[in-house]
Amino acid sequence: MKVTFNINFHTIWGQKLYIVGSIPELGSWEPALAKNMDYVGDGNWQLKLDISSDLKSIEYRYFLRAGDKQVFEEWEKNHHIIFDDRAVKYTLYDYWQIKPDNLAFYTSAFTKSLFAHPCNTHERVVRSGRKLVIKISAPRTDKNQSVAITGNQDCLSNWNSDKAQILSCDTFPEWYIELDANEIKYPLEYKFLAWDNDKKQPLYWESGENRVLNLPEQEIGETVTISGLYFRDNLEPWRCAGTVIPVFSLRSEQSFGIGDLGDLRMLVDWVRKTHQRIIQVLPMNDTTMTHSWKDSYPYSAISIYALHPMYISLPLLGTLNDQEKASFFVEKQKELNAKDSVDYENVVKYKIEYCRTYFEQEKNNIVHNDDFIEFVAQNDSWLMPYAAYCYFRDLYVTSDFTKWEQDAVYNKSRIKRLCAKDSEAYPEIVFFYFLQYVLHIQFKAVSDYARKNGIVLKGDLPIGVNRTSIEAWTEPQYFNMNGQAGAPPDNFSVIGQNWSFPTYNWDVMERDDFSWWKKRFHKLSDYFDCFRIDHILGFFRIWEIPLNYIQGLCGHFNPALPLTKYEIEQCGLHFNEVRFTTPHINDKYLSELFGDIAMVVKDSYLAQSSSHHFVLKPFCNTQYKIAQLFDGKTDEVSIRVRNGLFAIANEVLFLEDPLEKGKFHPRISANQSRIYQELSEEDRYAFDQLYWDFFYRRHNDFWKDQAFKRLTPLVNCTDMLVCGEDLGMIPDSVPDVMNKLQIFSLEIERMPKSPYREFTDLSNLPYYSVCTTSTHDMSPLRSWWKENTEKTQHYYNDVLQRIGIAPNDLTGELAAQIIANHLASPSMLAIIPLQDWFAIDDKIKRKDIEAERINVPSNSSHYWCYRMHITLEKLLQADELNQKIISLISESGRK
Repeated sequence: MKVTFNINFHTIWGQKLYIVGSIPELGSWEPALAKNMDYVGDGNWQLKLDISSDLKSIEYRYFLRAGDKQVFEEWEKNHHIIFDDRAVKYTLYDYWQIKPDNLAFYTSAFTKSLFAHPCNTHERVVRSGRKLVIKISAPRTDKNQSVAITGNQDCLSNWNSDKAQILSCDTFPEWYIELDANEIKYPLEYKFLAWDNDKKQPLYWESGENRVLNLPEQEIGETVTISGLYFRDNLEPWRCAGTVIPVFSLRSEQSFGIGDLGDLRMLVDWVRKTHQRIIQVLPMNDTTMTHSWKDSYPYSAISIYALHPMYISLPLLGTLNDQEKASFFVEKQKELNAKDSVDYENVVKYKIEYCRTYFEQEKNNIVHNDDFIEFVAQNDSWLMPYAAYCYFRDLYVTSDFTKWEQDAVYNKSRIKRLCAKDSEAYPEIVFFYFLQYVLHIQFKAVSDYARKNGIVLKGDLPIGVNRTSIEAWTEPQYFNMNGQAGAPPDNFSVIGQNWSFPTYNWDVMERDDFSWWKKRFHKLSDYFDCFRIDHILGFFRIWEIPLNYIQGLCGHFNPALPLTKYEIEQCGLHFNEVRFTTPHINDKYLSELFGDIAMVVKDSYLAQSSSHHFVLKPFCNTQYKIAQLFDGKTDEVSIRVRNGLFAIANEVLFLEDPLEKGKFHPRISANQSRIYQELSEEDRYAFDQLYWDFFYRRHNDFWKDQAFKRLTPLVNCTDMLVCGEDLGMIPDSVPDVMNKLQIFSLEIERMPKSPYREFTDLSNLPYYSVCTTSTHDMSPLRSWWKENTEKTQHYYNDVLQRIGIAPNDLTGELAAQIIANHLASPSMLAIIPLQDWFAIDDKIKRKDIEAERINVPSNSSHYWCYRMHITLEKLLQADELNQKIISLISESGRK
């Protein structure tokens, strides 16, 4: 079978075009083995191949090479040709595929959910043996629409748009039509249009001039294919609304004290009923380390693959035959469902107990079930280490694998023996398999249900993993265990955040083309068509905190370009290393920190270093040591002393780089430190100039290069719609990288990205963005309204354009106006927290405002236990609230 590839691409001297593809003749996707094309004049390149007639299809892509260097390649959406039994020759005319400006519409959020099309084909029998196939990408075609074609000849209805030919869409978002070349006289003039399937009439023409095709006469048995075309539309920007809520916060009559996958399915029904199109959730990975409420933190996963067993829906799992046990769990369900918030420990305890009882009851059927066996086989690369980890965690009563004796270092062979069917541990191992199997089956069913109903599920990808996680145990080469990941001071926390996660060895990850991250993305795509990269700034640089610090102030960015002593002094600041890098405090500040116990603290914890200055004594000279000293002490005096000593430990102007000795990072927020206040006016000015340059200019291009290097292959490896959480201290390079990669930004009215604005201008948001009223790390609207009366007053008068004094409480009317403003923004996605939807209805909103808070970032020991105050069953029947939401969305023009 002969295949001829043709493409028009203008090159300069020394450049050549190559094709790489899915068959050995095209290098089997190895660029080094790709086929070079021949230049045939006028910008046309050609490659002729003889390939086996047994082939059913091939995929391929073009790239440009200059010498030995690959300099430019197509967008990674491959050309695809399917062979049939009737043709012996295929001639392909391709257009170079560039990454489209509307990339979002090519993601699975649209192709599998929002605009998903049935696999309709419109077969036309080509009897002559000469077939012309025309393909076009048209992702912005709604479910009740098709793409049609008409042109200047009978086979294309002679420009009669009412009789235009409908294209097939079984490869959506690509559409195609097969024509009999015997019925065509070249040049063929044609144009595409959108077609209303319900009314069976044309909707609108594509923009631009008519298309013209002028080809040589085809041979009998030859199929000619035109591909790489894009539908030219001038449609209004498409926008939709949605809801964000942690799955654990859902409540229904069927749940067991916590939201689960059965509740998520019910939430799909409510979202669909209220004309919303997207549901955003928090991470759902297993976080079980201590079997206590401390495991409630959803961003501290023990596995990047395993889901948390608490999300299993017990009604969907099955019933217990033992009536006494069944009655026991019914009573526990009533008890836990009656609670206002999630009782994490008891919920997990009794749900696992129920699952274990059910597993013992059905064990023989389960372990011999073909689907279960297939699930275990397909996922053994992560499932086996996960089960072994859970077994050892419970055996040694710690998730700290360094304390697991001979299994402290992961040994694949030993773990394989542990998980063998004849192992003593196997009954427990197979139970962990079972839990993940049930979670997968239930979650996949919910995901399919959401897609069927045109609802997008949006997941959340945490930037880090726990330092005692399975991945840290099994793949330690990827992690820097000598650092702690966190965030510098921002609106969420003035002392920064310390998440305690290990940082990454990015150079190691890069060497295997970021396979670890790609596997994470791939696992997410099992259930989600859209996801949020938590703290996307971590792909530019991460805030790394030394192990001996508890708070986040004395961290530094990694990677970074630390300063030499010479560079510091070039700014006009005389560098005194001991004075600027050793924590110390002036005597005059002690009463400010410790009040009437200052003398006692000075005698007990401080050593004099100069006439007016003191340093921390060796037994308490790090925050880690201080924390150990005061562990478990909750009295007011102990807390004050601990916090004061923490503050002294932060009193430095510079931090030495842990790897590049003799190079230094200015301490973040140093102008708020007491040591800064002691500088002369001249030194303060010099430090300010150095500080501004270091944090806001020095790293811009450096961090941009890091982000492109890391994010480009990751974004290209997934079909999901990618969103980024780009809040906090944002380098100037961030918007440029996100725009070029078409990663959606996050926009929040009360967290403006411009330092010159008090509130974000919602009318000027970027289209490819997510706007929201608040996040899980912030207070919901009604709480925020009461936090700062001066700011609320500004907002009431200047943003809401209301006259007079702002009311003490946010009324339903005002909440509706705030949400309406967000819905009116240009952002493609407006995703509103469920608590803020509730705020628009004075009859239904929760009485206890503070109970709506999900997380307090400044508190590293926060208990994540927020739960809806009404059931989903009642929410589905809340006609007044639901109608308000429908009206707000409709009036905003969102779909």
